[in-house]
Amino acid sequence: MSRSPDQQEAAVRAAAIRGLNDSFRRNPMAGRVVITFGVDALPQIEKLALLAAVVGFNAFDSGNDPFNEHDFGALEKEGVNYFWKIDYYDPDYDMGSANPADPHVTRRVLTVMRADEY
Repeated sequence: MSRSPDQQEAAVRAAAIRGLNDSFRRNPMAGRVVITFGVDALPQIEKLALLAAVVGFNAFDSGNDPFNEHDFGALEKEGVNYFWKIDYYDPDYDMGSANPADPHVTRRVLTVMRADEY
C-alpha cells in the first residue's frame, strides 16, 4: 500500500521533528529545561538520576508517542511516576513555533514533572 503525498509529507515532517527532539533530549543544553517544584524538591542525586533517565529514555510506543515525534515520555523512579514533555516555541519564547520541524524558527523546552503535578 502506497502513501498519499500528504501522508508522505507528514511522515517526513514527523521524522524531522523526531530527530530534533531526540537530539535536544540527549543534549538538553541545546534548549531550555524546566523542572517543577516536585522535581526540584528531590535530593540532588535523585534529580540527576531522573534527568539522566530522561536523556536516555527510549521506550516510545503508540500509547505515548502517537505522532512518532518523541516529544513525551513517562517513567518511574523510586516508586514515583514522572512525565517529560518537549514543547516548541518561536525564537523569542513568546509563542508556539510556526514550524517545529525547522530549527531556525523553533526553540525547544523540555519540562520534567511528577505525574501528580500534571
